[in-house]
Amino acid sequence: MSLEPTKPQDGVVLLHGISRTARSFRKMEIAIERAGYATLNLDYASRRKALQELADDVHPTIESFAGSVSGTVHFVCHSMGGLLARVYLARHRTQNLGRVVMLGTPNGGSEIADRLMGSFPYRAFFGPAGQQLGTHRDAATTALLPPINYPLGIIAGDRSIYPVAGALLPRPHDGRVSVANTGVDGMADHMVVHASHPWLMRNDEAIAATIAFLQNGRFPTRS
Repeated sequence: MSLEPTKPQDGVVLLHGISRTARSFRKMEIAIERAGYATLNLDYASRRKALQELADDVHPTIESFAGSVSGTVHFVCHSMGGLLARVYLARHRTQNLGRVVMLGTPNGGSEIADRLMGSFPYRAFFGPAGQQLGTHRDAATTALLPPINYPLGIIAGDRSIYPVAGALLPRPHDGRVSVANTGVDGMADHMVVHASHPWLMRNDEAIAATIAFLQNGRFPTRS
């Protein structure tokens, strides 16, 4: 009797947004694991360092994880975590890279950051990376985010729980990022769900769409 060869197991790196923790991705993490993936749900010092320093900080852990899985390594990211993934993959791209999903990532920058980054409270709370989130990027920040050359799916939200901040954004938006500014040239797919920025990674439709993209490279077709 011959035995079927064991199917390689893929891994998924989860990167939370600025001022969040790995706990914010727990519901998504559980669903991804149930779909058969190994996961690495990383905490990182999102408010203490610039994106390039954060990318170097997380590299040893991601490199070790990538070496421990027998299949490909995907990335699922919320908000600034998507920018961190872009910087990371430009500096430390893993050889077994799979697909990338971003939820509410300000690929085109955040208009909220534009309005607030000059204020002391914003600078004090969001730190160096917070200064890299605006729509008007200097040459150094632009160089950190080269063109996309991997399968990328983007999920945006169109609901807001921030009435004041939301008034500063062009509609539709999720209260932190406009739908238009989540997109980026080279993305493979883009979809919008009815969720606010902090809840995107806990939204059932977004979770199902994320897993579908990891499996097939496309989001599900809506009826």
